[in-house]
Amino acid sequence: MTKTRPRILLINPNSSAATTAMMVGIAASCCGELAEVVGATATRAPTMITDGAALAASAGEVVEIARAHLDACDGIIVAAFGDPGAAEIRTIGSRPVVGIGEASMRAAAQGERRFGIATVTPALVASIAGLAGSLGLSAQFTGTRLTQGNPVVLAADQDRLVTALVEATRVCIDADGAEAVIIGGGPLGEAARELQPMFTVPIVAPIPSAVRRIIRLITARADD
Repeated sequence: MTKTRPRILLINPNSSAATTAMMVGIAASCCGELAEVVGATATRAPTMITDGAALAASAGEVVEIARAHLDACDGIIVAAFGDPGAAEIRTIGSRPVVGIGEASMRAAAQGERRFGIATVTPALVASIAGLAGSLGLSAQFTGTRLTQGNPVVLAADQDRLVTALVEATRVCIDADGAEAVIIGGGPLGEAARELQPMFTVPIVAPIPSAVRRIIRLITARADD
């Protein structure tokens, strides 16, 4: 009998269906035949979450989406860098839940590496530092370096986005001593894939990091 592949639900807390499709595509390419990935998009959030208030406000809808799909998936990825709602979802079911922020920070910090974050959202710097602290990784975290300009406008222009993130990544490495750099944000997923060949240090992409972690957790749960 053919074994059914596990299904991963990727929740986009931003309200952009195009961003959801992009992130699902990246996640599916990382899974190969190991799992199926389906997406769900928030409707009450902005198209791109750029500040702490919007990040916190998005958590309620993320939990609602998870509740609605809980019986139809084997694991859940929360695909915004602040992991809104992830902790709450873990309390309502036994399915593994992974936020892309936590997954990428844990991946970047492996081997006691010092890691930095390059991203586009200045109003989320405090939230990012708070996440690192909650994971016990503050001592390894070298800080966040930012691109210039409006983050929504920048994210809509892939060439400009990559160029800006290259500069922010270089500062993480050269000025801060980062030994790995996370490209911080789900909507930056395609840019993250482009950056790795440009650097000798690891460039950590949040969506692949989350996929690897959720598959490990799903597999471990199945083996119990």
